[in-house]
Amino acid sequence: ARAISLTDEGRRFYEAVAPHLTGIEEAAVDAGQSKARVRGKLRVNVDGTFGHYALAPRLSEFLDRFPDLSVEISARDRMGDLVADGFDVAVRFGVPEPSSYRARLLLETRVLTCASKAYIARYGEPQHPKDLATGHQCVFIRDPTTGRPFEWEFHRGSEVIPLVVAGRLMVNDTGSLLGACLGGAGVAQLLELYAKEIIADGKVILLLPEWAEETFPLYAYYHGSNFVSAKVSVFLDFVREIVA
Repeated sequence: ARAISLTDEGRRFYEAVAPHLTGIEEAAVDAGQSKARVRGKLRVNVDGTFGHYALAPRLSEFLDRFPDLSVEISARDRMGDLVADGFDVAVRFGVPEPSSYRARLLLETRVLTCASKAYIARYGEPQHPKDLATGHQCVFIRDPTTGRPFEWEFHRGSEVIPLVVAGRLMVNDTGSLLGACLGGAGVAQLLELYAKEIIADGKVILLLPEWAEETFPLYAYYHGSNFVSAKVSVFLDFVREIVA
C-alpha cells in the first residue's frame, strides 16, 4: 500500500487550521466557556493497560452522557503520530517525550510489588528489597520504547534503592504480567491503578509496603493550542473522574 505522510509545512498548516475547520462541523469549547453540544466521532489512542483495566469498563457511562458521540478506542504500544494517524487524543503511561502535543498529567499511580500466596509459600516473603536479588523469581515486563525490561526501584521517603533482580520470565503486556503473578510464576511490579482490587480481594499479596512510594505517571495528549474541541474536553474530564 502506498503511504502518505505530512510534510513539515503540511503539519504546521494542519495544526494551525484544523481546529477552526473542526469547529465548523462540531461544537467546541475554549477556556472559560460553557460546554456546547458534543457530537461527532472521538478517536482515542490508549495504553493497553489503561484501556483494558480502567477505561473500557466505564465507557458505557460516557456514551450515555453524550448520545450524539461515537468513540473508537485503539490500544497501542506507542503513541506514534496523533495527527498522521487521525487520533483526537491519547492516554499514555510514562514521562512525556518532547513533542508539539499538549500534555496533561492525569495521575501518578504507585508501583506495587506483589506475589501470590502460592509463590510466598514456596519462596518466602522478602523483608527488604535486597532480599529479592537472591533466591527469588521476578517477572519482567518489556518497555516498548526501549525494548528492554523496566528497571526495578524501591522508594521510601528520600531513600531510593535501584535493584538488579533475577527471573526467567519476561512479558510485554500487563495482562500476561498479572496472569503470571496470579499463577505464582514470580514477584511482579504492578500499577496500583489496576492492582488495588486484586490486592483488596486477597488474590495477590502486597510485598514491602513501606517501600511502595515509587510512582508512574499517566498523561493525556492532544493537539491544539488555545482551542480544545468539545469532544476532547469532555473526554479529559471523564478520564479525570475515573482515575480520581
